[in-house]
Amino acid sequence: MKSHVHYYLSNLSKDISASIVVFLVALPLCLGIALASGAPLFSGIIAGIIGGLIVAWASGSHLSVSGPAAGLTVIVFNGVEALGGFSVFLLSLVIAGVMQMALGFLKAGLIGAFFPVAVIKAMLAAIGLILIIKQTPHATGFDASYVGDESYMQETAGSSFSELLQALNGISPGATLVSAVALLILILWETRLLRRLRLVRMIPGPLIAVIWGVAYNLWSLQFAPEWAIEQHHLVSLPELGSTANFVAQLRLPDFSYLTNPKVYSVAATLAIIASLETLLSIEAVDKLDPHKRIAPTNRELKAQGLGNIISGMVGGLPITAVIVRSAANINAGGQTRMSSFFHGLLLMVSVLFFAEYLNMIPLACLAAILLQTGYKLAKPSLLVEFYRKGWNQFLPFAITVIAILLTDLLEGIVIGMGVGIFFVLRANFHEAMTLTQHGSHYLLRLHKDVSFLNKALLRKHLSSIAEDSELLIDGNKALFIDQDILETIADFLLSAPDNNIKVEIQGFSVEGIAPSSGH
Repeated sequence: MKSHVHYYLSNLSKDISASIVVFLVALPLCLGIALASGAPLFSGIIAGIIGGLIVAWASGSHLSVSGPAAGLTVIVFNGVEALGGFSVFLLSLVIAGVMQMALGFLKAGLIGAFFPVAVIKAMLAAIGLILIIKQTPHATGFDASYVGDESYMQETAGSSFSELLQALNGISPGATLVSAVALLILILWETRLLRRLRLVRMIPGPLIAVIWGVAYNLWSLQFAPEWAIEQHHLVSLPELGSTANFVAQLRLPDFSYLTNPKVYSVAATLAIIASLETLLSIEAVDKLDPHKRIAPTNRELKAQGLGNIISGMVGGLPITAVIVRSAANINAGGQTRMSSFFHGLLLMVSVLFFAEYLNMIPLACLAAILLQTGYKLAKPSLLVEFYRKGWNQFLPFAITVIAILLTDLLEGIVIGMGVGIFFVLRANFHEAMTLTQHGSHYLLRLHKDVSFLNKALLRKHLSSIAEDSELLIDGNKALFIDQDILETIADFLLSAPDNNIKVEIQGFSVEGIAPSSGH
């Protein structure tokens, strides 16, 4: 126990500075996702608080950040509409949480291990590009709100690209200046020259970027109003001012609808999609973790289930592990689950006491932080790295990125998985057997598992054996040889004497195998 306490304390300064960055990124996203979901604004904040204060400790992941997920906005919106009210939807959310916990106990978390590395890294790169596409309008002061700014579905993919183009035409000088200087601060803050200074290592760059944005706007309002940032381009947090007002925002689910079958169908949809998003995010966070720690996926499903039960009971949105906030956490130097916990604490304290001050922060500052995170996820060097690994790795990577950008996260992942599986089968198809020739001597070696999928390749190899030659078929390394393969070899043994081919078999036998009826 002492070693655990020492571990958390030794990383406390890094975790606190990272938590401030995650909090600044999470705050407008919690509000935006609630708005896009057609739910009460405050439900997004509640979900963010629970994700930080509770899920961070229930989860086995050190760097994952949980909160309201943009990928669920359409499901929430349709669910509230179909069930006839937000309080009935909350009942669905509680049931979805119970289902997720059940999935954890049934060890469904192993699904996460089946996602190929190329597909996971492609998902991260695509999310990086989406962040750049979605945040550029905020950086130029074109877009008015954070509605669905992590969201990227078929409904928003086209509008995101058109918004990006419009943003470049409708540049607001104040917001553009703020984001450009904020980006410059973030880049300089990571240079080796500045990292030598102890003060620079202690204070997170994103915090300086936010201070710059607030200071600039206060100055411009006073001395250059035409360069000031408009009100709707600032953070807009509801001011509660007291614990009593906070408690008044909480809502209970409507248990009178327990017998309504619609409640359970919405719950099942929520449980499945939220679990998939979580498992994908956890796999991605493990890839980004500088310490390469592996999070237990079954425990993660139980943690998310617990989070959704509590969120549903108090009026919050559905919670999942979210990759954008997790990536911002890693990017900002977070080391342990304390950074996620503190971000939840900051969310709670901010809505209680500091809303008026946080509402002075320009969205352009936060856009700069997310633009930097986006670039780090989608570095051009990643494309070069996969290109060098060969087509088997590069094509699943590139196709997944394009598919996500043209459709949405889950559809893109499914397409990427399909392409990945095709290349795995293709590689196994070619690696199952090899034929080598030395003069009139041939060696056909069977490797590991040889299935019916390899029958065409076997026939091709056998048909290339010249007349008046010797063939050794070596099956010593084969762990499994399919019946179709044995029949094909038995057929060849019958026809080989006609071409004066001597055949020797090692490591397996075809005795008792009836030749195929086609012979």
